[in-house]
Amino acid sequence: MLLSYDIVVIGGSLGGVQAARAACSCGMRAFLSEETDWIGGQLTSQAVPPDEHPWIENQGGTKSYSEFRKAVRSTYQNDPAASQLMKEQKTLCPGNCWVSHLGHDPRIAHHLLVQSLQPFVDQGLLTLSLRTRCIEAHVREDLVVSVTVEDPKGQQMQIAAQYFLDATDKGDLLPLTGTEYRIGAESQDETGEPHAAIKADPSDQQPITWVAALRLDKERTPMEKPVDYDRFTTLSAKGHPLLSWDSWGSKGLTRFAFNDDVPGAFSLGLWSYRRIQYPPYFIDQRPEITLLNWPQNDYLFGNLIDDPLSDVHAKESRELTKCCAYWLWEQGYPVQLDGTMLGTADGLAKAPYIRESRRIISRKTIVEQEIAKAWNPEPRRLTDSVGVGHYAIDLHMTTVTRTMMFEETQPFEIPLNAMIPVRMRNLLPASKNIGATHLTGGCFRLHPVEWTVGEAAGYLAAYCIRNKLTPAQVADQRLSHFQRMLMDQGFQLHWKSL
Repeated sequence: MLLSYDIVVIGGSLGGVQAARAACSCGMRAFLSEETDWIGGQLTSQAVPPDEHPWIENQGGTKSYSEFRKAVRSTYQNDPAASQLMKEQKTLCPGNCWVSHLGHDPRIAHHLLVQSLQPFVDQGLLTLSLRTRCIEAHVREDLVVSVTVEDPKGQQMQIAAQYFLDATDKGDLLPLTGTEYRIGAESQDETGEPHAAIKADPSDQQPITWVAALRLDKERTPMEKPVDYDRFTTLSAKGHPLLSWDSWGSKGLTRFAFNDDVPGAFSLGLWSYRRIQYPPYFIDQRPEITLLNWPQNDYLFGNLIDDPLSDVHAKESRELTKCCAYWLWEQGYPVQLDGTMLGTADGLAKAPYIRESRRIISRKTIVEQEIAKAWNPEPRRLTDSVGVGHYAIDLHMTTVTRTMMFEETQPFEIPLNAMIPVRMRNLLPASKNIGATHLTGGCFRLHPVEWTVGEAAGYLAAYCIRNKLTPAQVADQRLSHFQRMLMDQGFQLHWKSL
């Protein structure tokens, strides 16, 4: 069966949803596939609350991202069980956590994202295909002609389009199409980055984490001991047990604690770190729930990308998270895996959190010295900006060399040329797979940035189709016109006074 669309988006990640929505809002017929049964990627199926910069309440995201944040808060404050305390919060963080301004229930995020696409489904502009993966691509002379997707029953569809957007969390469409990409650590010779590796190693990647929802009960009830718990307690990271309160955080070896304000430990506890349900905000006795995405369950022992043992590593990362939950219980904390928040009975996320994707080799590669504070007394202003973002270069301990990095950055802008492959003419990145490096990918992976990249990719593909241009021609010949279009759609291209 051959189907034809204007734009195909492979991957229902946070960026993929925005790419499809943007394309359809321009009147394009789009096909969006997603391997799980939830759209939203790191925000939903991977269960990671939105990491955001300190200016997000006033600037630093697109209009659509701001509207989404307002909708999350409105959903909570209009809940019949909302307490007066919650209703009084002017900038509500539903989980009252410290990783984010907006830690919240992933089910609410999924509902709102589905709701944002539904009008286009109803109009016949969007086909959303869940539990569907891309297995093959057909390329002719630097153009993707079609892709083949497959559902869980083995049924296949061949889909043709004018543009193909890779919005998978691993950059899966890149090898299928023969698009040039990088993964893992580049060398200093490749990027010129002061903190890059001396020798490139594609297998030295940021770790994955299989997130779980943990509930805090009033009393400690039995928890089943994972079969491999004793083995996992022997695992170490740079000489320290992985399951330990002395863990490798963003700034080196740090003593963490379960609760806040424990003497001798980091002042903020890990329980409140990614909390998504805070009982004082409700009147119906809801339990306290957090998301287990801590240093202790970063999986350091292999990769999911370009690794022949990827299936083994995926399984092992799930087991590590189960063991981490049991480790907490064994120390006396009344925790249990919670099967209500993540759409799974066992309380584990539907998919692992992927920090590092394959990255296109693009016309412009974003390097450390362009965004790090050490080399930039002020934020850089880019002529080809298609959005803004901010986060530190946060490199979690890598899987081969155990390298870590936490480097402050200036608020940065997203260059259009980092979204244009050096060769392919109708393929665009729409997630964490833009032309960043192993290092700068540590800050371009965050939720508001991925949202902006995906949305920009959707508008760019539509703009190219309408004007019969390639992305490179837009960057070289129609840049200001395209940027005006983005601003009309609520994009912020440059940082205002901070």
